Amino acid sequence: MATVRPFRGLRYAGSVGPLADVTAPPYDVISPEQRDAFAQKNAHNVVLLTLPEQEPDDRSKYIKYARSAARLEEWRREGALLLEDKPAFYRYTQTFEVPGSQTVLSRTKLVTTIKVEPYSNCVVLPHERTFPKHKEDRLRILEATRSHLECIFGLFEDDDTSVHALIAGAPATNLADFSTDDGIRHVFDRIDEPAACGSIANAIADKRVWIADGHHRYETALAFRERLGPREGLIAEDFMMMALCSISDPGLVLLPTHRILKHMPVDAAELERRLSQHFRVSHVPNRGLMKAISATRAIAVALPGGDGMVAQFDDAGAFLAQIPGEGGDDVKRLDVSVLHGFIFERVLGLTGLDFFDYTRVEQEALDAVEHGSPAAFLMNPPTVQDMRAVAAAGDFMPQKSTYYYPKLLSGLVVWSLKDFQP
Repeated sequence: MATVRPFRGLRYAGSVGPLADVTAPPYDVISPEQRDAFAQKNAHNVVLLTLPEQEPDDRSKYIKYARSAARLEEWRREGALLLEDKPAFYRYTQTFEVPGSQTVLSRTKLVTTIKVEPYSNCVVLPHERTFPKHKEDRLRILEATRSHLECIFGLFEDDDTSVHALIAGAPATNLADFSTDDGIRHVFDRIDEPAACGSIANAIADKRVWIADGHHRYETALAFRERLGPREGLIAEDFMMMALCSISDPGLVLLPTHRILKHMPVDAAELERRLSQHFRVSHVPNRGLMKAISATRAIAVALPGGDGMVAQFDDAGAFLAQIPGEGGDDVKRLDVSVLHGFIFERVLGLTGLDFFDYTRVEQEALDAVEHGSPAAFLMNPPTVQDMRAVAAAGDFMPQKSTYYYPKLLSGLVVWSLKDFQP
């Protein structure tokens, strides 16, 4: 079902400096201040391509995309980016400590080009909705550079872990092994033996793929291809770059995304009274809230003063009929749906997305309630199987539901459409 192919990638020459200085997280998870800090690390940092700067005297907001394209070509000409001699897959392994614990895990991905398919073909499936503004930005940069500057992140069916083992055991040449400032170790290997590449491609060919991160870029690549209309044979625009991970990889980690309220319509006593009508409510110190909900269906509330509450429920079934939206039961059973559709809307009368901020760091949520926030709602993350069920049903998870950790580094390899080999 999924068509993957090795490709001739562009990689940084050793002369530009350490990879830790020219790589960066994906464009959509770094702030403008972080972007500038990465750009100052090295004159060839990948953010200068993925997030080109807008100059004060630019006559158009689109000039920055041309600036990215010109810079990419300049780096090729000067030898800062070098084209691989032959097509290859890349094995990308990240070893990391799970935030909030001392557990160390490794996650292995196959960096490949994959044929983009409409969602209706049920080959590549989404789990989140996208926003036109973000897609326009990525389309402009794809049009200008005619390159996929970053990988998106996908998961493939692999219940028996056989494909994971095949990728992990493939003969390869190590290209990079370094750690970034966040303590994550990145190992990047090239797999270019034709037999190994063929075995991996064949093993993935009958698999479905779920988009974990990168829905906007996937839909951008799909629109980029579809506007060309029917063509004979395969063309460069049929493909994009993706890092594929087995859905059974033991290092696949999702982090929770907590909500910090900006205002609260009731005091703590009234909140407890209202929650008690629908949940089993218990008092727990703020610092113990995540531990208290870790093995149960529950949502926690951190409150000023150091003591919070846990609202426990055995199953979301009792709330399904009262949770608004068009999604099916798999969506409405999610903790985030219970929080937004039931607790926020039904219990507290709060609607929209502007009455809270997001954080994925428990301590940030706890600190917030001690520095002015009236409450922070803490949740367990959804599981990979939750995402899989929602996507397979054709539904979409609520915004900011999933956060796969760690994020892929951008800059380890770039793929230009002009280097496509039919």
